Amino acid sequence: MKSISLNLLGFLFCAFLFASCEKDDPVIPNEEELITTLTYQLTPSDGSAIVELVFQDLDGDGPDQPVITAPALKANTTYTGSITLLNEQENPADNITLEVAEENDEHQFFFETNANGVSIAYNDQDADGNPVGLITSLTTTDTTQGTLKITLLHEPTKDATNVSNGDITNAGGEADIEVTFPISVE
Repeated sequence: MKSISLNLLGFLFCAFLFASCEKDDPVIPNEEELITTLTYQLTPSDGSAIVELVFQDLDGDGPDQPVITAPALKANTTYTGSITLLNEQENPADNITLEVAEENDEHQFFFETNANGVSIAYNDQDADGNPVGLITSLTTTDTTQGTLKITLLHEPTKDATNVSNGDITNAGGEADIEVTFPISVE
């Protein structure tokens, strides 16, 4: 009986020791980056001046209102668009664009406009052939006014209905940034 009790006690001690030595590695989620600045640089195909739509909110969720710059676009013009994302609360500024490009299968930009005659098409894709939106074509026709909303989604469902066409309706995911620019085409 004494031998069985010692064996049982030894077994329980070893089990306790083994269980207490296991590491409890916490799962660290992919934290969202702070994006203070979104620049949508539009380079016209006719060689005229580059236009930059800029959203800048240097205090993040602080009390200061963001600064939005949106110069007029030219009518009947095709622009090559490129997006840059920065966290300017860091010094030097952290270029979030690089992370989005690296994790392009987990990100997609969506462009929604109510300005008649303004259309945006994707010019880049991830390894699966799905759009990303860091590089686009923006085309204008007649003079118009309206808005352009740019939304970056993290982990959208890229194979959902019409998501690859830029329709955010079925995309799901979580918005990393959403900005609405006033648009004027002259």
